[in-house]
Amino acid sequence: MFFTKSRLKNYSLSETIVQNSLNFTSLDTTFDIFLSHSYDDKEYIAELKRILEKYGYSVYVDWITDGTTLCRNNVSKETAELIRIRMRHSKSMIFATSSNSPNSKWMPWELGCFDGLKNSKIAILPITENANDNFKGQEYLTLYPYITEEQISGKDTKTLWINETNTKYVNFRKWLNEDKKPYLH
Repeated sequence: MFFTKSRLKNYSLSETIVQNSLNFTSLDTTFDIFLSHSYDDKEYIAELKRILEKYGYSVYVDWITDGTTLCRNNVSKETAELIRIRMRHSKSMIFATSSNSPNSKWMPWELGCFDGLKNSKIAILPITENANDNFKGQEYLTLYPYITEEQISGKDTKTLWINETNTKYVNFRKWLNEDKKPYLH
């Protein structure tokens, strides 16, 4: 199932900004996930970050992690270099795509930069209206696997999956930490 806008709208945006503005994150910090997204989706991204952290992953979101350092109104070479540093210190990129994504100037740039890194791991995370929607994003997104959240068979818990197709997938943690590729089930 995909992540829906209604599910991701549950978190207090101002609470996230206040909590993180008090912290400084070292430039040497390693993240499991670099979360690429449209800033127009900020109301969903704070909750998505929280969910991913509940799964035990460290997540970089530019305006949350480096909120006091970055200025969206005055993008500079320093801003781009900070984003590049954060990408180099991230194990993977989740490209959170929504109806707002095609309007973002930064998302394609981030995707291209991250894809150019050695051993880059990139997955698309559709943010949809309904959990069972069919996802059809911009054509270049089909180059990458996509993420769903599904119930673990026989258990009361959910987990994240990296999918190439409905029948070819792998657990997100194995993909991230063990370099497992999606396989046929």
